[in-house]
Amino acid sequence: MERSNLRRKHDQFPTGALHGWMKSLQDLRDNEKPDRAVVFFDLGGSERHLSVLPDYKAQRDETPEDIVLQLPEIKRLTSLLGFQVVEKHGVEADDLIATAVHHLSAKGDECIIVSADKDFGQCVGANVLQLTPPPTANPALGWRKLDAMGVEEKFGVPPALIADYLALIGDQSDNIPGIKGVGPKTAVKWLKEHGSLEAILAAADRIEPARFSESIKTEAERIRANLSLVRFQTHFGFAVEELPKENVSAVMDFLSSMEMHATLRRYKERHGLAMTDDVKPVERRSPPSATQGELF
Repeated sequence: MERSNLRRKHDQFPTGALHGWMKSLQDLRDNEKPDRAVVFFDLGGSERHLSVLPDYKAQRDETPEDIVLQLPEIKRLTSLLGFQVVEKHGVEADDLIATAVHHLSAKGDECIIVSADKDFGQCVGANVLQLTPPPTANPALGWRKLDAMGVEEKFGVPPALIADYLALIGDQSDNIPGIKGVGPKTAVKWLKEHGSLEAILAAADRIEPARFSESIKTEAERIRANLSLVRFQTHFGFAVEELPKENVSAVMDFLSSMEMHATLRRYKERHGLAMTDDVKPVERRSPPSATQGELF
């Protein structure tokens, strides 16, 4: 059976994402052993992005209903497992992550951002790393941890120029168009020659290849707007909470109520608790109302 088809037997409530989410959080905590762990969720559209680009992320498919239904439970499980949950209506989770990293790294804390998004390359620095999952097309590559040198090796520019780089080439995943015909190689070449996006715009008459000169002149303001879209804002409030304690008993109750029996068995083994044949009565309740969001 596909994990995406897993459901609670008595009412067919979907549980596939819950199984995968729990495994991912536990694996990450086992491997990285953080002093504190925070999970950020989107809550509604990003007001600042939509005010600049109304079609921001408009090309994306709607989140599947099964995922939307599970999101409130995913957040509840996340908290029970001992992870701080942060979300703010109208603010993209990426900006909240960048805000947290900005505050924590400024205090000298080491931070690891777990995300596949290339935008986060701009946050990487002396005490900030990015942990990227295996690419879907080649999972054998495994997880990769990027420091500043790793970011430059991957993209051709250092973290400080990642936003300029993305403003030039655009970001298809967010529906942000770059300069037509300008790909990564050209963007890297220009940034190495001129040093910044603004310097490239100022050098439009001397740019090589010359065929891009007119495009740079006519689209200068749009490309500047791109920069405002891809560059994170870090002025949002962020309270660093003490690491919540994992509530083992509540997690077991949760897994039992969701009829996630195999996951419950592994969880009890993980904590040295013997399985019994007793089955806890299932709490029958209507699924909570869900707000669409992302798991990043």
